[in-house]
Amino acid sequence: MEIEETIIPVENPTPEENHYRKRWKRVVQWLKWIVIAFFTISLLPVILFRFLPPPVTPLMVKRAFERASEHKKPLIQKDWVRLKKISPHLIQAVVASEDNRFMEHWGIDVEAIEKAVEHNKRHRRKHGASTITQQTAKNVFLWPARTYTRKAFEFYFTTMIELTWSKKRIMEVYLNVIEMGDGIYGAEAAARKYFHKPASKLTRGEAALIAAALPNPRKRNPAAPSDYLWKRQARILDLMNKIPPVAF
Repeated sequence: MEIEETIIPVENPTPEENHYRKRWKRVVQWLKWIVIAFFTISLLPVILFRFLPPPVTPLMVKRAFERASEHKKPLIQKDWVRLKKISPHLIQAVVASEDNRFMEHWGIDVEAIEKAVEHNKRHRRKHGASTITQQTAKNVFLWPARTYTRKAFEFYFTTMIELTWSKKRIMEVYLNVIEMGDGIYGAEAAARKYFHKPASKLTRGEAALIAAALPNPRKRNPAAPSDYLWKRQARILDLMNKIPPVAF
């Protein structure tokens, strides 16, 4: 008994289909090279700033333009210092107030996000869950804006920083670029402005006051604390005792 073979004819693509496929392949090729180029270009400053101080940040430039638009003198007060020249009290204070699982997470604190979501469901006053690494990524590499696009880039740079920098370097950059007042950036400039001393000489109380002002540093003055700032300082001092000492 012979088995008959059924031959299914293969239709050749039409010229229009060939044209579409060629165009799609070109688009895919372009997208691939765009991704490679973005990764390469973005990786260079991440690696560079692992060793060198960022000369200026997008937020510093934005604030300078804002002052100029208000007919004020553009002001960027900053003085880069090594982490060993910053009081351990300030390191402990910012970890206690901003990110008390800094030494444990990989840049994104999932546990803190879950807690913030639950809190925000029940309270009008919202809590954030931005880590010190995220704040460093935002300050050094990104423009100040609250959009999903910027948040996506923040996640990307946060991951890159955690993969290429040490925790010690993240803290060093963070404490040198973070906004600590109107035109004041970094621990050294803040210590000299508010307490007339270098950052290495800050006491526990002074460090906690600076950390207490960080959520809104342009409206809160550690040198002339409001009742709210005193209360926040007390909470931070209490947390500084409860969390493990930050050591690198």
